[in-house]
Amino acid sequence: MRIGILSDSHGHAGNLKRALDLCRENGIKRIIHCGDLAAVNMVRHFAGFDVSYVYGNVDDSHGEIELALAMQNVRNSADLVYTGNIGGVSVAATHGHLRGKVEELARSKQYRYVFTGHTHRRRDELVKRTRIINPGALGGTRYQDRSMCILDLETDIAEFVTIAKW
Repeated sequence: MRIGILSDSHGHAGNLKRALDLCRENGIKRIIHCGDLAAVNMVRHFAGFDVSYVYGNVDDSHGEIELALAMQNVRNSADLVYTGNIGGVSVAATHGHLRGKVEELARSKQYRYVFTGHTHRRRDELVKRTRIINPGALGGTRYQDRSMCILDLETDIAEFVTIAKW
């Protein structure tokens, strides 16, 4: 099963739409978004996907984002931290602004993957048995090209895809 991992859209609808179009083209139906949509109207772009969303430090409208996601698809969720099982694989996600939370999730040895955002920098690191992945950012401050990650949970292959050049 392949999933799309996105983060830090920061209201950039064009890059979010490009990333989701790429997911559709590749038959991906499951999205983990690691926070900082920055605007509730961005939720409309997730139509047709199962989405687990974690709030970022610029997401002021937690209740509105949660409601918009739930109205779009009853399987969608929104919270500060996501933990669950996708395709038989234990995963967790958090934005990365909660001090020590990424490391705490990784050290717990409960998750094969921990997804994060916040830094706007791609990351793919194995910490003991847990793989930490940051897909990079779709919007906001630019340190790197705008990107996302496609992860195959069966083969353990992560592909970082450039959505827009810096």
